[in-house]
Parts: sequence; C-alpha cells; structure tokens
Amino acid sequence: MSPKPEAAAYQYHIKSQDILEIRNLQNSKNIVDLNPSQGAISSQGGANNQSETYQVEEDGTVALTGLGHIAVAGLTRYEAQKKIEDLYQKTFLKQPIIALKIVNLKVTILGEIRGQGNYALLKDKTSLVELIGEAGGLTEKADEKNIKIIRGTEQNPHVTEINLNDIGAINNPAALLQSGDIIYVSQNNRARRADNLQNFSTLIQPALILFNTALIIFALVRK
Repeated sequence: MSPKPEAAAYQYHIKSQDILEIRNLQNSKNIVDLNPSQGAISSQGGANNQSETYQVEEDGTVALTGLGHIAVAGLTRYEAQKKIEDLYQKTFLKQPIIALKIVNLKVTILGEIRGQGNYALLKDKTSLVELIGEAGGLTEKADEKNIKIIRGTEQNPHVTEINLNDIGAINNPAALLQSGDIIYVSQNNRARRADNLQNFSTLIQPALILFNTALIIFALVRK
C-alpha cells in the first residue's frame, strides 16, 4: 500500500548549528531546575514551564543539563523530542513531557503579500496557506493562481507553482514549506496592466511637455 502524500511529505532532519528550544511541560520540575548554570544558551519564563535554547554542536550533539552530550543530528523534531524525553525519564524526571522546537528554521515571502519578510517555521508540516494567513493575507493585486515556491540552491533552484484556486494544488505535498524556501506572490493581469499604463504615462509625460513647449515657442516665433 503506497503512503499517503501527506505521510510522504518532507520532514526536516536536525543539523549542526541548529537552535533547539526544549521545554519540560511537567509541572513538578523543569530542566533548568536540575542545574541552571549548565548547557543552555538562554532561558525564559516563570518558575514553571521554562524554556531553554541549545545549539547543536559540530559533532551533531546537544549538551543537555543532567544528560551531557546527546546525539540529535539526523533526527526529525519528533524523534529528537522522544529521545530526550526517554533519557530524562530514565534519569532525573518522573514521566516528563518534553516539547522541542527548531527555532532557527525560516522561510521568506515576497511580492503581493501584506506582510513581506521572514517567518519562522516552528512546527512540522507548515502549509503555504498557513503562512499566507500569518503574513496577513494577499493584497488586492495578487494573482492567487500563480504563487511560486522557490527552493534548492542558487545553482540548482527548483520552482513549484501553486494555484490557490485549485484544491488539489493546495493539498500538494510540495506546498508544505521547507526551511530556506522563498515564496513569491505575482501580480494579477489587471494590476500588471495598470502598472504598465502608469509607467508608460510616466515615461511619455516629459516628452509631451517638451512637445507642447516646442509648439508654443514655434507659435510665438511665427507671430
């Protein structure tokens, strides 16, 4: 039985230099309570449910309070979360509930969108539609039938065109965003024609002024 498109969709695997936010959702004891001076880049929050961010080192490990260096490179977010949860359960914490996010993953959206810029991918399987909503929606000039997702390297880019009017395209696994994606929202034909007309008017206006001035001078000379 072939996997469903959604199940076969891209999943990010942790790499060195990634930044992981790790929280213990258990009320009784937080990770920082084990040894606040060890391991974390920063911590924030109140007495409970504090979060810590850790950078994955060059060797693919992350230094966690109470556990030492744990290999996480090559794991998905869920796999790393489950591994850390199991290790803490075997050592310091009773029935821990670990939540892990990869906080340095981001995409860029440009063009006819109300909130252009960079957006973090804080959860698995973030869809194009979700990102558009987070960015404030399309402008009135946007062409919802021609939204490009650009990914890959500069030498070998891959462009996927998404038509938001096509339900099948919306559910396309290619519309699930990956870190580093650039999304470009094109102008619709009506807006493009209006802009072209305005540009033409801007270009022709100085010539018309010169022509009218020449006619006036010519008329004055002939008097």
